[in-house]
Amino acid sequence: MANRSTQRRFWQEPPQIEEYRASGGISGGLLLPHSRISMAEQSYYVTNPEATHKIPSYSLEYRFVKRAFDIVFSLVVIIAGLIPSLILAAIIMIDSPGAPIFRQRRIGQHGRETSVLKFRTMHRDAHTCPEKYFTPEQLETWSREQKVDNDPRITRVGGFLRKTSLDELPQFINVFLGSMSVVGCRPVTYEETLNFGSNRDLFLALRPGITGWWQVTERNDATWENGRRQEIELYYPHNASARFDLSIIGRTIVAMLTKTGK
Repeated sequence: MANRSTQRRFWQEPPQIEEYRASGGISGGLLLPHSRISMAEQSYYVTNPEATHKIPSYSLEYRFVKRAFDIVFSLVVIIAGLIPSLILAAIIMIDSPGAPIFRQRRIGQHGRETSVLKFRTMHRDAHTCPEKYFTPEQLETWSREQKVDNDPRITRVGGFLRKTSLDELPQFINVFLGSMSVVGCRPVTYEETLNFGSNRDLFLALRPGITGWWQVTERNDATWENGRRQEIELYYPHNASARFDLSIIGRTIVAMLTKTGK
């Protein structure tokens, strides 16, 4: 079971990049909070912090095949989805004023920062003014888990996009450019990496994915607080293989066809 630390309200203005420093404890120099930022402002849950998993030695063949698949598959999706994406973008703007593409700042492979692209599924001020939409109880849940059930910020079109996972279609651009993979761990924020304790290196060993083991298993039932999110996310990089990737892709397709997405 995870041990709870103090809670940081993520909806508040995040620290600027200048307030972060490189830490030698993470491969590639993951940016961690500067010492002058009070730990009383943080919120994270570490499951079995003493249990440090060894990072597997991924074979050159697996890494080559994985990247080749990412390039070919993402290119096909980008070309085939160009016209539908333009139509979706127009529908999004008609349904809710604002840019149709939403950028999220996330941590990628080896701690490198990346901007993840998604179709906007929420109102334009959903992240800058969440208190406008949430009850105090929902705001507390969101500040801890970065998600709530029946999120009132989601637009009508956004609900459909999330159910069908079409909101993540622009992420194939991330995949093609190399900052993401089709299959991998969920891209997370700076703060969320703290939930992995001494296993952050393992979690960040591979590129984050559009889909992954967490998405096709317990998903919303696995939270940072109950510790299942950490366990499920770490399972993928610990067991990553071409066969495992194909299995996740197959389960993702089934979830999309049955509309059992988030």
